[in-house]
Amino acid sequence: MISCDEAAIICNKRQYKEASLGEKLKLILHLLFCKACSKFSKKNAELTVLCDKAPLHCIPEKDKVIMKNKLQKRF
Repeated sequence: MISCDEAAIICNKRQYKEASLGEKLKLILHLLFCKACSKFSKKNAELTVLCDKAPLHCIPEKDKVIMKNKLQKRF
């Protein structure tokens, strides 16, 4: 059986579709016995759905550089 720390890592990897089949199986087995990790996994899935629905936009790289330069000048 995997530890709760390892389950959290696999849960996060699964969220980004980076978990292998073996990891997914280990996680499912762990979630059957661990209520805390099961709750974490459920909340993590809910967060993913909310983020997918949100109209999120990334700041262009050039704007990031401009912002960074302005902040450095202030301090």
